[in-house]
Amino acid sequence: MNASSSSPASRQRVAILGGGPGGYEAALVAAQLGAEVTVVERDGLGGSTVLTDVVPSKTLIATSELMATVAGAVELGVRFPGHGTSDTEPEGAVTVDIERVHHRVKALAFAQSMDIRARLEKEGVTVLNGLGRLDGPSTVEVTEGEDAGTRVEADVVLVSVGASPRELPSAKPDGERILTWKQVYDMTELPEHLIVVGSGVTGAEFANAYDALGAHVTLVSSRDRVLPGEDADAAEVLENVFRRRGMTVMSRSRAESAERRGDSVVVTLSDGRTVEGSHCLMAVGSIPNTAGIGLEEAGVYLSDSGHVDTDKVSRTSKRGIYAAGDCTGVYPLASVAAMQGRIAMWHALGDSVEPLKLRSVASNVFTAPEIATVGWTQAQIDAGEAQGDIVKLPLSTNARAKMLGIHDGFVKLFSRIGSGTVIGGVVVAPRASELIFPLTLAVEKRLNVDDVAHAFSVYPSLSGSLAEAARQLHRLAD
Repeated sequence: MNASSSSPASRQRVAILGGGPGGYEAALVAAQLGAEVTVVERDGLGGSTVLTDVVPSKTLIATSELMATVAGAVELGVRFPGHGTSDTEPEGAVTVDIERVHHRVKALAFAQSMDIRARLEKEGVTVLNGLGRLDGPSTVEVTEGEDAGTRVEADVVLVSVGASPRELPSAKPDGERILTWKQVYDMTELPEHLIVVGSGVTGAEFANAYDALGAHVTLVSSRDRVLPGEDADAAEVLENVFRRRGMTVMSRSRAESAERRGDSVVVTLSDGRTVEGSHCLMAVGSIPNTAGIGLEEAGVYLSDSGHVDTDKVSRTSKRGIYAAGDCTGVYPLASVAAMQGRIAMWHALGDSVEPLKLRSVASNVFTAPEIATVGWTQAQIDAGEAQGDIVKLPLSTNARAKMLGIHDGFVKLFSRIGSGTVIGGVVVAPRASELIFPLTLAVEKRLNVDDVAHAFSVYPSLSGSLAEAARQLHRLAD
């Protein structure tokens, strides 16, 4: 069977391996440009982003945010049945039904996946269910699943196969007590004591979420602080918040193994210490899903880590084959994957295109408080990689923050010395993911700090601190 045998010869044929953000956004662009598009996806459209990663985890986090808000309501004068009349908040007034939460998480993920399928089908995209494998540089074969045996001839191929949780041989997940971030949503009870191994973004987000939901959490970090890849001041704020809320944070503690013992899990550290809990979440990175799908045989270069090497318009080492998303080793963000996919199709199909600009990518850590960043970092400025002035304003002096009972967080703005051009920033606050957008726009459009300072901000508002930071940078420029 050939999925494209009846297509007109004049139409470009595009085959996409993987239906995550890189794949389905590329498919929409290619269809818009008149190509005949086939997407091969095994697990469901949206990929891990929609089904097991971003959408589910942020849905879970939304519930945890509500729990955290309720926990802090006493300070604002709000009382709940069972809380008594004192300012001391007793246990048990608000609880969570974790099975119901996880059911909602999976239902929303499935609904989002179906919405993506409906959109692709509306645009005339053919969706094949199964595992796609390259059989040479211009042929895709479906080797598993409902459409196994189908072969697709293509003029352009996009590889967007994503990544999977990294597993340690000494800490094999069993899906019940030792878990990856794909498996947590199958838990039917709230962990009594969750050990999270790994303090990167995934580990920090899940540790924060389950702590807010009522589990005791121990966060095991091999580094000297949580979120070693983020702004140091922001990471310090978050770690202090974690400890204040009762989370156990074990820094400079490398996990060597995790072993299930009945209804508990014992994590052994490299120095011989052990930590015992009811469940363990392994958040120790990911590996690209590039093995065994014919990439190297087709002439595509893979790095030692298995990632596909691409340029700034998503081309691989083999002409006609592009790649996007987590399998490329570029920022593991859904927004970046989607842009890589769009850029690939714009370039391959002859539309106007600009190379991927990582400097204007905004990212966010969905903890409480959230940490959002864009552009150059303070570490790069301190190292002399960029010449910048820095202003940092604590939210504790912001009137709206006081009204909302916000005690932790800040805004930090970076501008180029001399010109005053905004080159980056950090926001640590509730909904920092929303507050970072003005800074992202300023970085993307190369706005001057005066452009930001002269724009009206609502009073009182958290965004007012961004304008105030810009005003202070103007004084530095003088």
